[in-house]
Amino acid sequence: MRRTLVSALTVFVGLLVWSGSASAFCGFYVGKADTKLFNKASEVVIARHDNKTVITMANDFKGEVKEFAMVVSVPTVLEKEQIHIGDPAVLKHLADYSAPRLVEYFDENPCQVMLYERRSMDALKSLPQAASARPERERALGVTVEAQYTVGEYDILILSAKESAGLETWLSENGYRIPAGASSVLHSYLKQGMKFFVAKVNLGEQAKLSLAHLRPLQLAFESPKFMLPIRLGTVNADGAQELFIYFLTKQGRVETTNYRTVRLPEAQEIPLYVKDTFGDFYRDLFTQQVKRESERGVFMEYAWDMNWCDPCAANPLSAEELRGLGVFWQENIGRTGRGMGQAQNVFLTRLHVRYDAAHFPEDLVFQETSDRATFQARYVLRHPWAGQDECPAATAYRQQLRERYEREAQTLATLTGWNIGDIRRTMNIETASAPIEKQWYQRLWVN
Repeated sequence: MRRTLVSALTVFVGLLVWSGSASAFCGFYVGKADTKLFNKASEVVIARHDNKTVITMANDFKGEVKEFAMVVSVPTVLEKEQIHIGDPAVLKHLADYSAPRLVEYFDENPCQVMLYERRSMDALKSLPQAASARPERERALGVTVEAQYTVGEYDILILSAKESAGLETWLSENGYRIPAGASSVLHSYLKQGMKFFVAKVNLGEQAKLSLAHLRPLQLAFESPKFMLPIRLGTVNADGAQELFIYFLTKQGRVETTNYRTVRLPEAQEIPLYVKDTFGDFYRDLFTQQVKRESERGVFMEYAWDMNWCDPCAANPLSAEELRGLGVFWQENIGRTGRGMGQAQNVFLTRLHVRYDAAHFPEDLVFQETSDRATFQARYVLRHPWAGQDECPAATAYRQQLRERYEREAQTLATLTGWNIGDIRRTMNIETASAPIEKQWYQRLWVN
């Protein structure tokens, strides 16, 4: 049976699952928007310092694993020791830690504080072995099998080629179906001197390891290029792809240089009922932002020092987990659990992009900045005070509630594109306003 050739960036897994609520400073964290909200979601972790890079790729291939084959362009021929099998649980932890989140806060008794103060949250934030292909045929096609390895449950080849036509022919002759349109993309990578990392599942090794799912593949290499090849992911795609990229760096935040990096709206107060529909809310919010950037933006969902978080959707990663994701510059830090106070010296940037060939004709190119300012896509539910105390501050507070509800409705409509009339009806905003103010004589005597 001929294998289907798929780009790595179309088969990465969304590994996250919903978990229980967790406490957060000055309020409660109540939910996160994970990658499972999006179809065709890919995840990549890039740990980089100087020219050294470790990339982790998670695979979510749908179908029989004997049909799986992955191709990624890489800047150099890799030794076997530069290829590793990652732990999906660590990738899940990283995604949980950085996911957009919903938090809730509770108004205080205005009579106790006398002047209502809004809480300031600015501080938060199986391929045939190479021997089966005749060397003379490879030479005729201009294709060289630079290396071949079995790593975990994967059989891996590193290929170089003189021209895309020869590479296409070699892949076809070795049992791969090449998607239409691949030639021009392959040619552009060959012009840059890139090699091709080809992986398939070794069914015998997979059975021996008793694996139900494909584990992440990790590649370590040195290159001055700080980029991610996404164009292969558009060749056989049947629509826009979702890509989540987690950068672990030493200096600071990462941004794209050839597309606009956009911070998502954050710290917006939205109606309480969104707590039950947070997935729909965040999906539609992200779609609105994509449209506003003419489908060419790369969106920042999280930027934070790994030492701490506030509010936390999950604990920061331990030094051992970070090392497992490729953080190689922590030589003097012991592998001692998940302590919040460890000097991790790791800055995490999470970017989210929805891409297709029409709007992303170039691969993503990045740069590390010195900016260590914190940011998180965080949305706020604020519960009104429902006490019966009477004081001038309480009277003013109740009078302002209707305006606040309307602001929340308008904010929700703007963020998501939802119909404002439907939002008001769901909030019961016409009747569920501030309590009716008592008459002067009702306030005179408290029975």
